[in-house]
Amino acid sequence: MHKTRLIHQTSQRLRYVTPALKQINAHALANDLKKIEGVREVRVNAKIGSVVFEGEHLDEKALLKHLQQLDIGHYQICDASINACFNDHDEAPSMKGIVRSGMALAFQPFIPQPRLKLAVSTLASIPLLKEGLFELFSEGLTSKVLEAMAVGVSLARSDYSAANSTNLMLEIGEYIEETTVHKSDDLIKELAKPNVEAAWIEVEEKGKRTEKRISTAEVKVGDIVIVGAGDTIPIDGHIIDGMASINQVSMTGEAEPVKKERGGRVISGTIVESGRIRIWAEQVGDDTATQRIRHYIKSSLDEKSAIGLKATHLADKLVPITLGMAGLSYLIRRDMASVAAVLQADYSCALKLATPVAFKNSLSIAGHHGILIKGAKALEALSHVDTFIFDKTGTLTHGELEVVEIYSFDKEWSKDAILNLTASAEEHYFHPVAEAVVKAAKERGFVHMHHDEVEFIVAHGVRTQINGKEAIIGSRHFLEEDEQVSFSEHEAKIEKCLENGKILLYIAYDNKLLGTIGMIDRVRANAKEALLKLRKLGAKEIVMLTGDVEDKAQALAKELGIDTVYARLLPTDKSNIVQALKESGKHVAFIGDGINDAPALMNANVGISMYKGADIAKATADISLLKDDIDAVVEAKILANKTMARIQSNFNATVGINSFILMGAAVGLLSPVKTAFLHNGTTIGLLLNSMQKIRIEKS
Repeated sequence: MHKTRLIHQTSQRLRYVTPALKQINAHALANDLKKIEGVREVRVNAKIGSVVFEGEHLDEKALLKHLQQLDIGHYQICDASINACFNDHDEAPSMKGIVRSGMALAFQPFIPQPRLKLAVSTLASIPLLKEGLFELFSEGLTSKVLEAMAVGVSLARSDYSAANSTNLMLEIGEYIEETTVHKSDDLIKELAKPNVEAAWIEVEEKGKRTEKRISTAEVKVGDIVIVGAGDTIPIDGHIIDGMASINQVSMTGEAEPVKKERGGRVISGTIVESGRIRIWAEQVGDDTATQRIRHYIKSSLDEKSAIGLKATHLADKLVPITLGMAGLSYLIRRDMASVAAVLQADYSCALKLATPVAFKNSLSIAGHHGILIKGAKALEALSHVDTFIFDKTGTLTHGELEVVEIYSFDKEWSKDAILNLTASAEEHYFHPVAEAVVKAAKERGFVHMHHDEVEFIVAHGVRTQINGKEAIIGSRHFLEEDEQVSFSEHEAKIEKCLENGKILLYIAYDNKLLGTIGMIDRVRANAKEALLKLRKLGAKEIVMLTGDVEDKAQALAKELGIDTVYARLLPTDKSNIVQALKESGKHVAFIGDGINDAPALMNANVGISMYKGADIAKATADISLLKDDIDAVVEAKILANKTMARIQSNFNATVGINSFILMGAAVGLLSPVKTAFLHNGTTIGLLLNSMQKIRIEKS
């Protein structure tokens, strides 16, 4: 029975609060509660654990009892899918080795028989000895082989205290190392939010539109998905109706909920805090943002960066040196205790573990800041970038068109009438032009014009019938060349409309050109500041690519402080420019968002796709931004630079400290136990340093 209380009551409205409602599928619960007799409407807010009933004859006690006896487990969002993604990495570190070696160390002094002491100590050390022997034959000389030799030498010398102490220190060190690595994986797994197992979609049954609950796996592109307060959005898509406050912190790092309405884009894994929206499903199943994150997380757990491979290679090369030092120490000192101590002072653990842990930590931090980095290689490559190439539209600009002027070429058609006609035809679509027109019409008091079915011609425009006459909306080429609409009478007016770099949408009705709608794409307010920050972070050259005319492109470049401009470009030119800059010896990052940017994104040392970019751009990019902010490029660069600085610092510390330990052991200053303590302590310290949070400054 759940703790539930009534907190507000009117004649037709009851509000209850119960903590048990948190972490549940609010939409599913609301639909089930509506079936209770006398209930007309139900609103569930899972975030605050509240449920509101509305109806004519509400039974306060009956509803309270119903809520108290709810089977909450039926509505909870399952998170088993997270574990399924990471089965290979979910085995928790075990303390069995510590217990075994610790007991041997504790009881060995009290055993009177030398042979029994040997047996107890050897049994406790068998797992280490076996592993060392196996690695010797399978991989050659490794750190594990040296550790096994160190314990073996102590056993051969009948120094059971040293053997058991060393074995215990190694087990403690290994446990802490495994725990640290395991925790670093968990940091990344936090980004893999629970799957939403069910979704509500609109269906037509017996001529009526109704709602149906289906498995998320069954949702198809084009379905209309309904999401209410407290629910997690299961797909990526555009809102076609309704308004909601959406918590995007899990995907973009934004602390405050974002208000979204018709035309707004939503991504899976975010939560509707209030409101109710209908979403046109654009990406479903494995194509959603949440699933792409899972995919990249899973692959990034084991990916080796160039510096990671270098560290591993160096660690392997240093093993024979350690073995050689052990031999030299014996020749000089004739003391097997020194040999056992030297064999402890190996570089491998810290070199091999600290680097991947640092990368995993940074990938997690990036995800929490709305930056999806597809593995350690991409992060490392970004740290070396000295040339940033920006495609203008959608990167330096918002990529959101804004209607600034409407031009009428027909006295019988007012500006508002032309806008209403255009919006009536365009409101069914979600490309930037349609969204800008519909938004402008709503701001001016949109009056819908009845029309027949709208035909959408890709990359050209739309066509429909209004009052029995054909309305055509689109590009000049579409109207003039394909639809034979005459432009000859209005050339001078059109030239004036094109002033100040406006983008024009042309409207024809009854085969006559009615007018144009002028739009602009505004430069991002923080674009100039972001470029300045990139320079401070090591960018030697900033380049802009655009299809604009030279004069307009140069004016924008001067405003933003851009070094090099390539104007009047064709889509195929971008990749060639990237290649040319790479061949000149520059490390290039390309930032774009369009379908035609995909070749350049792939060709660059690092490809970065913007939040509103095309699917193919996101798929080919090394880094995908999950928030519509150019400053995210700066944040990614800061993170890359700081990660590599930390890895280099760890690398230097590993070589320096372990060299000191090695020399101390070789000359007899350190016993095997002290060496094991210092060696493992250093490794653990470097691992913990790798996991320290990196701050991404906003200033």
